[in-house]
Amino acid sequence: MVFKINISDKQGKSWKLELESEELIGRSLGEELSGKELLADLGDYEFIITGTSDKAGFASTNKVEGIGLKKVLLKYGKGLHKKPKGLKKTGKKPKGLRYRKTMRGKVLSANTVQINLKLKKQGTKHLKDIFQDQNKPKEAKKEKSDAEEKSE
Repeated sequence: MVFKINISDKQGKSWKLELESEELIGRSLGEELSGKELLADLGDYEFIITGTSDKAGFASTNKVEGIGLKKVLLKYGKGLHKKPKGLKKTGKKPKGLRYRKTMRGKVLSANTVQINLKLKKQGTKHLKDIFQDQNKPKEAKKEKSDAEEKSE
């Protein structure tokens, strides 16, 4: 199973990684993850699983046990950012708004496609050195892709 992994660091930068690993199945939200389980270069890093999404786009929540889908009654906050008419730009949280929404359980399964990780412990090698191809400005990436097309 190929997972799309998003790693966010403390400076607000995010790094993307595609990984095929069966070791991540069975983990749950909020669980700590060693960098060795992802890549050998991330050996001394530690991450926390903050969220996931399945192949149909349903987000996971701690309110649902297991791996199944369930309709959960949500208040305004995580998983619900909808506002009633007339309160679009007031900046206030709506009072009494509840919404029933389908959510996936907190345990990662074969249906999971995307995993969001938060950096807990920094390693010796910086993430920008590990993911060098993601550091380049957009113009440099475009020039590189244009050069590859011309060579073909």
